[in-house]
Amino acid sequence: MSDLFSEAADRRSSEFAPLAQRLRPSTLDDFVGQRHILGEGSALRRAIEEDRVHSSIFYGPPGSGKTTLARIVAATTGAAFEELSAVSATVKDVREVLARARERLGTSGTRTILFLDEIHRFNKAQQDALLPGVEVGLLTLIGATTENPYYEVNSALISRTQVYELETLTPEEMEVVVRHGLAEVGGEASDEVVQLIAQRSGGDARTALNIVELAHETATGAVTVENVEDAARKPPLVYDKAGDAHYDYTSAFIKSMRGSDADAAVYYLAAMLEGGEDARFIARRMIVLASEDIGNADPRALLVAVAAAQAVEHVGLPEARLNLSQAAIYLARAPKSNASYMALNRATADVLEHGASRPPKALRNASWYGRKLGHGEGYVYPHGDPAGFEASYLPEELRDRTYYEPSGNGEEESGESES
Repeated sequence: MSDLFSEAADRRSSEFAPLAQRLRPSTLDDFVGQRHILGEGSALRRAIEEDRVHSSIFYGPPGSGKTTLARIVAATTGAAFEELSAVSATVKDVREVLARARERLGTSGTRTILFLDEIHRFNKAQQDALLPGVEVGLLTLIGATTENPYYEVNSALISRTQVYELETLTPEEMEVVVRHGLAEVGGEASDEVVQLIAQRSGGDARTALNIVELAHETATGAVTVENVEDAARKPPLVYDKAGDAHYDYTSAFIKSMRGSDADAAVYYLAAMLEGGEDARFIARRMIVLASEDIGNADPRALLVAVAAAQAVEHVGLPEARLNLSQAAIYLARAPKSNASYMALNRATADVLEHGASRPPKALRNASWYGRKLGHGEGYVYPHGDPAGFEASYLPEELRDRTYYEPSGNGEEESGESES
């Protein structure tokens, strides 16, 4: 009796399932995007079509097709397909899957594919429980994750899987998804509205179809801009300040300032702030950049960066956004030099290789006790004798070293004499 109710529930749930679920592709031909790994003749596409998929991890942002791709594998394989979610599964669940896989293989020779959603949520013990089955080929693992697997998945498991990175869908691919959604619900929309839905979805196919469904339900005729704005309440942000986005946007922000692109720097700053990034972290990165990439080409850059950090502490968000923006633009537009950074690296390399050489006796502490050892003898006071400005102050064995090489940019003069 329970089976009858279960089957009836399954039939009815499909009627009420979200549009994204109803439109989930079941074949590679219907799958939109990811041509870089699923193009004609690609290794993954051929493996799926020929039913010889190896253990893999699908890594990518939400709505890029990770779960859909796994279900396409399920629909095309002759193997038994099992599915677990790392959010709720336990080590006991994993061991039960392994036991069933061993029984199938032993009794009928049937392979088992295990799809593990949100694999990054598994702790080390749970991942270790999977390892023996994957290692001996007892089952084929397909994991899906929004987090960089090289950070979140055990190296032993990574070494036994292929990692495929799925990318955010392009605007053109998103428009294809939107038009499929409109056709499914019997809706109409102008090209402008289709483009707007694609834009507001942030490259997430699931979000796009949710907007299509809600906008169509509220429209009295063709879907309008107003219907879309009403349906798309959530900003199209894909940012997790504790995950990959944190590192990717931080890297892009720093490289944009280093490359003197003020527009890009402000854009990434806005994305980080809207994603909830810690403003103090942003300010600290700008302080580092001020010395690492600008230095004495514009000594005021460090003052500006430190002032922005102080503003964050004293003013706080949201007002401190203005201080961070001003500082980011200043740093991006400032002349660039990494001479101070390189000088320290060269000096550090000598210290690590040769040890810290003692200063010349003339430079050592010339207190009464030091003078008894001859410290300070021969020191030329520069303000009393200009020759002191020409002397080398490095240890004797390093006299020929040059660590600081001015860039010649901005206020950092090259040091070469003019003819």
